[in-house]
Amino acid sequence: MAQNSLHLANTKGQEISIVSSNDYTKKASVLLKSYLDQAFENPIFIQNNKSENVDSSKIILEINPKSVNKNDSFIIKSDEKNICLIGSNEKTLRYAIYTLLEALGFRKYTAKDSFIPKLKEVTFPKNFNKTYAPSFEYRALFYPDCYDENFRDWHKLDWQIDDFGIWGHSFYKLLSAKEYFKKNPAFFALYEGKRNPESLCMSNDGVVKIVSKKMADIISQNPNARFFSISQNDDVVYCECDKCKILNEKHGGPQGSLYYFLNKIAVQFPKTKITTLAYLHTYQAPKNIKIKPNIYTLFCPIEMNRGKAIQETPGNNDFLNTLHKWSAATDHLYLWDYTVEFTNYLSPFPNFHTFSENYKLYEQNKVKGLFVQGYADIAGDLYELRQYLLAKIIWDTNTDVEAVTNDFLNGFYGNASPFVKKYLDLLIQNQKKSNRYLNIYTNPIESRNTFLSPEAMDQYDQLISQAEMISKDEPVIARRILKLRLPLEYVYFEQAKFYGKEPHGMYQKNGDSFSVKDNLENRVQDFVKNCSDFGIYELSEDGLSPEEYSIQWNYIAKNNVTEHLGETLKYKFETQPSSDFNAKKERGLNDGIKGYKDINLNWTGWYGENAEISIDCNNVDFNSLEFQCLEDQRHWIFLPKKIILKGFRNQKWEVIKEQKNQQSRENQITNIKEYKFLNINFHVFDKIKIILIPEQKLPVWRERKNKKPMLMLDEIVLTQK
Repeated sequence: MAQNSLHLANTKGQEISIVSSNDYTKKASVLLKSYLDQAFENPIFIQNNKSENVDSSKIILEINPKSVNKNDSFIIKSDEKNICLIGSNEKTLRYAIYTLLEALGFRKYTAKDSFIPKLKEVTFPKNFNKTYAPSFEYRALFYPDCYDENFRDWHKLDWQIDDFGIWGHSFYKLLSAKEYFKKNPAFFALYEGKRNPESLCMSNDGVVKIVSKKMADIISQNPNARFFSISQNDDVVYCECDKCKILNEKHGGPQGSLYYFLNKIAVQFPKTKITTLAYLHTYQAPKNIKIKPNIYTLFCPIEMNRGKAIQETPGNNDFLNTLHKWSAATDHLYLWDYTVEFTNYLSPFPNFHTFSENYKLYEQNKVKGLFVQGYADIAGDLYELRQYLLAKIIWDTNTDVEAVTNDFLNGFYGNASPFVKKYLDLLIQNQKKSNRYLNIYTNPIESRNTFLSPEAMDQYDQLISQAEMISKDEPVIARRILKLRLPLEYVYFEQAKFYGKEPHGMYQKNGDSFSVKDNLENRVQDFVKNCSDFGIYELSEDGLSPEEYSIQWNYIAKNNVTEHLGETLKYKFETQPSSDFNAKKERGLNDGIKGYKDINLNWTGWYGENAEISIDCNNVDFNSLEFQCLEDQRHWIFLPKKIILKGFRNQKWEVIKEQKNQQSRENQITNIKEYKFLNINFHVFDKIKIILIPEQKLPVWRERKNKKPMLMLDEIVLTQK
């Protein structure tokens, strides 16, 4: 083996030199020297031509566009004595440098955390020659350290913030509803019989003209941008006017009129790469239309099981068929992937085991580029490992994931790494065992019976405690372990609100009343402080800050526990709630815990039908009945149109009281409304029934296809006042 390897020892008589032959490689040579100087005792020298110091080994840097044809590719080769790095430009030469450094033992774990080996000698194969080419032509990650250019270069990543002159959902930027809707409503989508400012009319020539002019302005203002997005807003509204309807029927759905519209604009800018989203109502590939060659489609499979690799997911045929159709429809298929839980950034999200197989599948189906959405600039759960591992995989889908994971954990967590590895493996193992459908809008409460069960949480806690113990004298590692502790704390706090008075809940019995468990409020405050120290300023995509989370948590702790006579009575659903909002069954309405603003927490929901609940009075003497309803119009949750209270006696039902609500008004704020029925002698009835009647249809401002008004009800409190 020694005879087949170069031995580079930067000692007297065996100096290593970096050869930089022109101004284009000068910066690269300084960059390489800066790393090698930290590793070797003696400095590395830069020379201008190969003939200097003939006897010494050299690392030769070249920029040669003719040698490297494919985008972002580079060459590393060697002879009997020297190593040569060849890029097609300065950027790919840096890629080659960082690849060589990794082969020599250097690591860049995060933007601020690197490993520089202490070297006396390095070995490299003789007569080596390899062209390194990426699996995808475009590779953007949206994770905290990707904001750092050096981190991106090391991991060979693109950066959509610089690369796009206009990004993402863009209709509202290209044709402003505020400016045009009142004067020109025909520019906007005719949806469900009314003009709607959330989308555009794809067949309106005036729209094409305005958007084209706006695009010309944006292109001229962003001469260095690679892409420009013309994409629907983040909604499911689309035009159903007669012209658009004909286009949609001809081309397979709402995506048909979209690509008709895009083609009209794309032909005006033939040298501009125009991107668009295949998202929600435009998710399917269009039929019977040739997409212009400068249109790049970002396929957005947002509704997918993230807990299994696609190939292993039962019933995956629909997804695979859609992917195959897109592969056939365009030569420029990109993909927008979602790799985190957007509703709870700090909640454990065991999807690491799906990355490798999924990206291999995408590559096999001619996906050319990737935008992998993560936590943006927020330090979410295990983000350091996620971004590191994803960067390796999307550069080369044949990456040995297990080896890279172990290498990262060993380097980043030191002596604590065995416990971190067991924690990660156990998370994935419990996810696989439970077969939990994992989507990007889930929460710790939904996972309480699977990979975040109390039993599993105890196991995770023990492993992190062991990691804390072994790293207590290593401040840097201890701080990293503390960051791993935050997700477990967050899960515990969330589940404690749900369990309430039960085991694992937030309350304990003190004499005749309940109070928050000892030290729990202090733990929440420590959690908030630690989030602040780590720069975690949001806990979810909705923008909930740790400080606001603490305020809400303390409000719930002090106000949402109650004791009442109904806790011992039988409550029965006369109409069954939605399975998505019925976590505690009937017990959710008489467990002594009220709901708050989170729809997943202690609310019971009915979708598009009456909510009817009966209560056996069982001769209990009470004269007050109270409950709350939630209003969250963003999620199509509205207050009841009417409430009817009935009593059963003498073998028949009779109306006790009726109450009508005012018609809903547009409101973006989540509200809770209390309803009280006081001074009624309920004990004269054998049963009582509460009937909540929803609005018959959604108001215009929230009208969407296949959506109906939802009712949300919390604890039904019975007392004697």
